[in-house]
Amino acid sequence: MRQSATWKNKGILWILLVILAGLIVCPLIMVFAEAVIIDGRLDLHQAWSIIADSENLQTIWNSLLLGVCVVLCSTVFAAPTAYLLARTQLARHKWLDIVFMVPFMTPPYIASMGWILFMQKRGLFQQLFPFTGSFSEGFFSFGGLVLVMSLHVFPFMMTILKNAILNIPASLEEGGAVFGAGFGLRLRKIFAPLLTGNFAIGALLVFVKTLSEYGTPYTLGRRIGFYVFTTDIHRYSTTAPVDFGRSASLSSVLICICMALWLLQNYITNRNSYRLVSGKGSRPARTTLSGAGLAAAWIWVVLVILVAIGIPYFSIIATSLIKLRGYGLAAGNFTLEHYVELFTTSRSLEAIGNSIFLAVSSATICSVLGTIVVSAVRRGKGLLKKLVEGISLLPEMLPGIVLIIGIMLFWNAIYQVIPLYNTMGIMVLAYVVLYLPYTVQYVTSSFTQINDSLLQAGRTFGGSPFYVFRRVTLPMISKGILTGWMMIFIIAFRELVTASLIAPPNVLVVSTYINREFEQGSVSLGMAMAVLCVLITTTALLIMNAVTEREKK
Repeated sequence: MRQSATWKNKGILWILLVILAGLIVCPLIMVFAEAVIIDGRLDLHQAWSIIADSENLQTIWNSLLLGVCVVLCSTVFAAPTAYLLARTQLARHKWLDIVFMVPFMTPPYIASMGWILFMQKRGLFQQLFPFTGSFSEGFFSFGGLVLVMSLHVFPFMMTILKNAILNIPASLEEGGAVFGAGFGLRLRKIFAPLLTGNFAIGALLVFVKTLSEYGTPYTLGRRIGFYVFTTDIHRYSTTAPVDFGRSASLSSVLICICMALWLLQNYITNRNSYRLVSGKGSRPARTTLSGAGLAAAWIWVVLVILVAIGIPYFSIIATSLIKLRGYGLAAGNFTLEHYVELFTTSRSLEAIGNSIFLAVSSATICSVLGTIVVSAVRRGKGLLKKLVEGISLLPEMLPGIVLIIGIMLFWNAIYQVIPLYNTMGIMVLAYVVLYLPYTVQYVTSSFTQINDSLLQAGRTFGGSPFYVFRRVTLPMISKGILTGWMMIFIIAFRELVTASLIAPPNVLVVSTYINREFEQGSVSLGMAMAVLCVLITTTALLIMNAVTEREKK
């Protein structure tokens, strides 16, 4: 019986391996093949000459420079905020943790548009502060691009550093104080070494996220003539004359950089980690700030919230309510007509409907496929198990735009066999490829909390594997499946790069609708859709949190 179940599970793993290879591996192979096969023959020299072209070298340099600067700027925001939320009286205010996740949950292209509307010539800043003249227009520079991208990713680094600080026992810091070490010395000799590994992980993840980001470089970077990997890959793939060779070459370089950084992260994680949490109890340390220190801490927190959330959201909401842009924020120039238009015109309703369809269908398919993958991997052994698990998580390690280019090349090549390209089906498939790792990770996390004795008890009393899965396993992992489903829905609903590359002709989703209205001058209508997008995704997030909290009780 057990041997039969083992062979059945091996068969499932082989089927999954074939499916995942077709969805993920084959598109990646097509990217490399397009880069090195010129006119039907292998030509590494030509491929290298494309990469070594001065324009492409400038793109590579721009991307790496932007990544380094965003890491540095994110650290400036993240490190002090993490310390304040972990060690001082501000740690009591748990609502701050939720507030600081808002910038990370806000679509980058929407936040960028908010900053553009606020800082541009005759923008909201100049209307509010006319005495400043053209001061705000200096924002449209490399520094402005770094600032906007840093404000999106710094919560990620902040969370990593905060959790690491919380794990540092109070006894270590108190020991340093007893031996006469001041705050600065304790920070340098105790905190810095213990946080090195976590900071390196956060910095590498922020760097990879910056290299992979498309929304902000597309909306803001193009305005200042600063092109990076993602914008050039998109340009070569969509703008005549289309050059998939150049696009694939840049994609190949980006893949190599990202994979090297992931390997470096794993190396750092294994080499620079400290076991600070053990079975022995420890109390959290608290630094009691003086009245002036506490006031300064609140000023810093409010300032960060104002810059990261207040300015872009004020711009987006205010613009969505303005009737005539020429009159700006003048009294009587506000209206809800743009919101009414969203729900009364076929173009906007179609975009909303398409986004909901893509988000629901991709989240559902990912939930089913990801649960099957995790279930089979948990019962499997050996190399086959590792291959299936590794391929299912591979999209998380790579920039989305690279996978989309691979999907375009692969499914266009087999169009005569499977005519999926240039249909809504290819968009659903692309979303599934991009977001499958979310389900795999959430379901795997739920599986780790299940004791094997429960499953063995079910089998001992005569339950078939399917019965045990349905009555024992599924109820216990349902929370992880639901959480993964909601996260995929939220991210897929606002997805930009996939829709802008492979959407069929005349098919709009929420993100491309916003982008088109913004570029064509109907800015207020585009911002009304942006507000609606944020409201829908925020509502979904609140529902997910409510369900999670109820499950805990």
